[in-house]
Amino acid sequence: MAAPALELKRSYFDELCAAMSLLAAYKEVVFMGQGVGVAGTTMSQTLEHLPPHKRLEMPVAEDMQMGMAIGMALDGLLPVCIFPRWNFLLLAANQLINHLDRMPLYSGYHPKVIIRTAIPSKYPFNPGPQHDDDFTDAFRAMARTIDFVRLDGATSVIAAYEKAILSKRCTLLVEYTDLYRNARGNAAPTK
Repeated sequence: MAAPALELKRSYFDELCAAMSLLAAYKEVVFMGQGVGVAGTTMSQTLEHLPPHKRLEMPVAEDMQMGMAIGMALDGLLPVCIFPRWNFLLLAANQLINHLDRMPLYSGYHPKVIIRTAIPSKYPFNPGPQHDDDFTDAFRAMARTIDFVRLDGATSVIAAYEKAILSKRCTLLVEYTDLYRNARGNAAPTK
């Protein structure tokens, strides 16, 4: 009798990398943000395998970044707008709430943007009180047309990104960088 095949589960990090590949397969998708074209954030590692022409490195100008994403979406692209932490996305609240979220209500236009952000790990390095917040509930309370999804485990990642790519609405996905570690507690792989 043959031994049963072992089913290997992919880690949260592996699922995020696979989800980014899934998104990158769509020709209209472009990834934009800090640490998108170059290393620098935990999220950067989930994009390293993607073609450079799909990644647009942005300066530290979050409001401008979200505004550009809205413009790109109105022009037919599908931006995946990446903010490494909620505290960075907080600086884009004007564009996110007053424009991206409200535009379908006051204009009939429905620009579609997929937004990634994360709640950072406090170990092995605590980023401090200016970088460790979770504003999901506060932003969800302000928004009217954006879907919010917390990615609280590896099994939810692919389905959430598939739903976001197929939805007619904008989606904001919240990751937990603590979960980027594998089952043994090691950090996500690096080059």
